[in-house]
Order: sequence, then structure tokens, then C-alpha cells
Amino acid sequence: MKLWEPSKERRESAQLSQFMRVTEKIGVELHSFEKLYEWSCNETDTFWGALAGFAQIFFDKEPHAFFEPGERIWEGSWCPGAKLNFAKNLLRYSGPKKAITFYGENRLQQTLSYDDLYEEVRNAANGLRASGVCAGDVVAALLPNSPTAIIAMLATSSIGAVWSSCSPDFGAQGILDRFSQIKPKVLIATTHYSYKGSDIDCLPKLEEVRKQLPSDLKVIIADYNYQRDFEVSETETTTSWKSLCEYDTSSPLEFHPCAPSDPLFIMFSSGTTGKPKCIIHSVGGTLLEHVKEHILHSDITENDVFFYQTTTGWMMWNYLASGLYCGAHLILYDGYPLLEDGEILFRIAEEQKISLFGTNAKYLALIEKFGIQPRKHFDLTSIRTVQSTGSTLLPQSFDFVYEHIGDDLCLSSISGGTDIIGCFALGNPLLPVYRGELQSRSLGLAVESFSQAGTPLRGKPGELVCTNSFPSMPIGFLNDPEKTRFKQAYFSKYENVWAHGDYVTITKNDGLVFHGRSDATLNPGGIRIGTSEIYRVVEKSSSVTECMAVGAPIDGDEKIVLFVVLAENAELSSAEQELRELIKAELTAAHLPWKVIPVSDLPRTRSGKITEISVKRLFVDPSRIENREALQNPEALDKIQQEVQKLLQD
Repeated sequence: MKLWEPSKERRESAQLSQFMRVTEKIGVELHSFEKLYEWSCNETDTFWGALAGFAQIFFDKEPHAFFEPGERIWEGSWCPGAKLNFAKNLLRYSGPKKAITFYGENRLQQTLSYDDLYEEVRNAANGLRASGVCAGDVVAALLPNSPTAIIAMLATSSIGAVWSSCSPDFGAQGILDRFSQIKPKVLIATTHYSYKGSDIDCLPKLEEVRKQLPSDLKVIIADYNYQRDFEVSETETTTSWKSLCEYDTSSPLEFHPCAPSDPLFIMFSSGTTGKPKCIIHSVGGTLLEHVKEHILHSDITENDVFFYQTTTGWMMWNYLASGLYCGAHLILYDGYPLLEDGEILFRIAEEQKISLFGTNAKYLALIEKFGIQPRKHFDLTSIRTVQSTGSTLLPQSFDFVYEHIGDDLCLSSISGGTDIIGCFALGNPLLPVYRGELQSRSLGLAVESFSQAGTPLRGKPGELVCTNSFPSMPIGFLNDPEKTRFKQAYFSKYENVWAHGDYVTITKNDGLVFHGRSDATLNPGGIRIGTSEIYRVVEKSSSVTECMAVGAPIDGDEKIVLFVVLAENAELSSAEQELRELIKAELTAAHLPWKVIPVSDLPRTRSGKITEISVKRLFVDPSRIENREALQNPEALDKIQQEVQKLLQD
């Protein structure tokens, strides 16, 4: 069902259309997105070179090619011979134009122009250099989604150093699981953060963390509330952010020329199935991918006001920061997104005239459940695009957005991951939006849905794969010199093909429907079922606010166990009857749960994703929970552990 289609004016003015017209100058005539996509995957070197020219990526030294293939797809070389700097590219705009506006829960605001941002980065970079930070060193950050975080990241990358961040709501062990592996030279940490109206003091946790990190680690303490007097006892290994930035305010900002393959970011896997893997992303690969996604797929320009609901522990923070390349005005929010009766983000959207509103599927589902009708109370006509990621956007959430946020906007459900610091499926300013579908595959990435035998599928669920090289493929994992774990993670399922771990259908519209993680895919009686198929039906229940479906290995088969959070005043017996009737009517008998178990909450990763894998592992070893610190609410998993143990004993 088609829900929206761009106007002729919007299609013609889109940067994607402009790019297609530019390709005619190199002898490539492309009259449809389908043809453009095919060309971008088949002519890798030409496509990425054309993109770099169109977007005016700044190279200190031009590459002698944009792609040189290797024997294996992970061995290809991107922009060989080139030199460039990530921060230099993101700081390409100047002047009084707004670069960043920050909101905290207490409506605290800080606004920086592009000139202000440049000066702040200059001062921070000079302070980091004085602290001994050099190209290749790691700078770790325990910071909220604030201007300080973006300034520190840009200062780090200007030096050619490597950035890695966690959000301050992580527990001490979760921080250590990450930062102890990457051995940072400097740790930048906040004094506190705000959540649900409370100030959470981070200093005790910081002391616990630094005791278990090297004694010569330089710690820089940044005050969350820049308006409050704050003093740090200066020592050889401790200083304040203010002192760091005042160390040298006269030297120019120097940009270290990096090779495109040099490391830029260290990201972390969720850590729900083992200690978090340290995923290394490159300078050139990250820049190329984000520029492509922002300019071509999201149509972001210097006239846009760009917001994403995120923390510094999620890749969408890196994605948001890269919006500076386009000259956009970034809106940062740190805190609980459902303050002010769930309306705080839409109040900000109205105040700042946000044009790209980024959030997650869970948030949209919650405000619908709460009966919030944003455009009834706020002027949201500035919003041209709504992006959603983090988990599958349910079809009814598509309806909700068009009814209660705006009827003339591009709703872009997008999907990719930390693994590629980008997306396999994206929005598209030239194409219609169909209910429940992601609009298009990502340009330059040969995305397919494979059967277990490795054959492409259409209209049927299969494994999400990518069959060609792409620039934001990770350099590798930290401490994995032979790439053993890297190849096991992505290339063990199919020969020389990236398998991402998602279960997906490519539709007749050439859009995509995501069914859940393939490793969380249900398999009762040998019938493969994506968890989101069940979630979409359960969402219609008035008795259940949320659920998690897990495949439990029982007696040589797999049985579906459905954990449910009941609505207020709902009873399990009537709720279960309603669910079974809904599932049987709309799906098949194979989708019916073996057991329905009520719980008060469902375990989630730090980025808000329900983690079926952690629960599924309890059915294999119900006595053991690993990596509790990787969860934002480990107590929910503790309760489910008790339920699993009781179930298995019965």
C-alpha cells in the first residue's frame, strides 16, 4: 500500500536527481533509480569517484583510483594513494550560521555557530596535542550527547587519532569491557548526566573505572552543565575540559593528513553474546559512506535542521555528527525522550523547525500507545523527513507517522548497523513510501536476500547479504591480526559474501521488509519465522504493550516462547486467548506460541534493541547470564532467567 510519493518538484530538486544528471557528463545516462543502483554496484570505482566529485570531498592528496579490488571482497583498497582528514571535511563550513544547538532535560540550551565550532575544536585539539595525543593514539569518551562530545571527536580526528565513546549510563563493568580493550591514551568523562529529571553523578563510577585502567591514563573531566562553577583538582593525570581548551588558544588548527585506510572510530558490538568486539572503522570509508547516505539518500543540505534521538554509545551519534559535512544545523538532545507527557522532542522540533527528525521504532510505537498526537499540538510542517532505525518499524507505525506527525514527508525506515557504521537499506527522495517497507537498497552496496543454499530470493524471506566490496566495511577487529574473528563474524556463512545476520524480504517494489535477526529467527518444525511477523500481530492487542518471541530448543525441536508485558489491568488468561486468536487468524498455526509468559520488562541493549539472543541462550544454559553490563536493564534478564528455569524444570 502506497502511503506517500514525492512531488515532481521535490524529485527534481533532490540532490540524488542532480547526481544522476551529473553522471551524464562522464557518459553514463541513468533515467531511474533502479538503473542507478545497478550501475553503482557494478561500476564501483566510477560510482564512488563520481560521488566524491559531486560532494566535493576534500583530499590533501588525490587518490590514483577510488577502488582497487582484492582477491577477497574484504581485501579491496579504497582511495589508494590519497591523503585526507575527517575533521577537515566536516569543518568545511564557516560563518555565523548555526552548527549545533543542544537541549538537556532542564531545557538547558547551548548554541554554536560554525565559526564557534571551529574555534572550540582548535582549542581542544591543541590541548590534546599538549597532552601527548598523536596520530594513531586512542581517545576514549564517557560523554552525553552534547557539543563537548562532537568537539572532542573532531579535535581527536583532526590530529589523526582514533575516537571511541560510551554513553555515561553504562555501568562500570560495561565501560571497562570496552575501554580496557582499546587502551586509550586519554579519557574524557562527564561529571554527570540527566535522566527523568534526576542528575546522575558519574564521578564515583569514573574513579572505579580509572583504578582498573593504566595509571598513566590522562583523564579530562568535563562539566555537563557549562553554566555551573566547577573545579577539578589538577594533577599530572587529571585536568578539566576547561583547562584543556585554554592551554593553547593561539596556535592554528592543524589537520593531520591520513591515509583513507587509517582508523577513525572504534565501535563496539552489543556484547550480548560475549565481550564486546572492537570494530575498527576507517577515515575514508566512514566519510564516503556517510556523505553518500546524507546527500543522496537523505537529501540533507545546508538548509536542513537535523535531529537524531541517540546517545554517544550508538552509531547513530556518529551518523548525526557527520551531518556537519552538509552544513546542516544539528540538534542534540540528552535525556529521557518522553518528558513533558511524551511531547518534549516535538516541542523542540517546533522551536527549531527541524526538517529531518530521526528516532527509533520503539519511540514511535510508545507515543502511539500513549495516545500522543504530535501535530495536533505542534506546528511540524518543517519536517520533510522522518527516519527510524534501531529495530523494525511496524506497519501501523507507518500509519501513525502519516496521521499524527505529517502527511507530506518521506518516512525512511533505515537499517544497517555498528558493523558497517552505515546502512544497507535507506530512504530515497525519489521513490514512494510503501506501508511496512524500507524504500531502497543502499547505493554502491550489492544487497541481496539469500536462501540457505546461497541463491538470491525475491518476495521470500532470506539472509541479508552484500556481495561486493564497500568502503565502510570495517578495517577489522582490534587484536585480531589474522582477521580470524572478523571472517567468522561476516564471511563464514557464504563464500566471499558478507552475511549481516538479518532476515529480510526484497519486495516487488524493490523495497525491503526486515523480519528480525537471522540468528534470532524462529524455526519451529523446520519452518523459519521472523520474530517481527509475530510482533506486528501482537502490536494490535489491547492487552499487551510489548512482547519478545524466542525459539527455545525443546525435545529436539524449537518451540516459540512469547514473553509479554501486559497492559495495565489486563489478565494473562484473556490476553493469551486474544493473542492466540490474532496470531492464528493473521498468520499460521506454526506461529502460535508454545508458552506465553508475563514479565514486567524486556531486556534491551544500550541502543534500545530488545535482545532475543540473550534470552535464547538461557534455554541452553539457564544458570548463566553473560555480559549483564551490555544491557540497559539487566534486572529484566534476571527475572526472565527465573522464568526459564521454572519452565525447564516443569
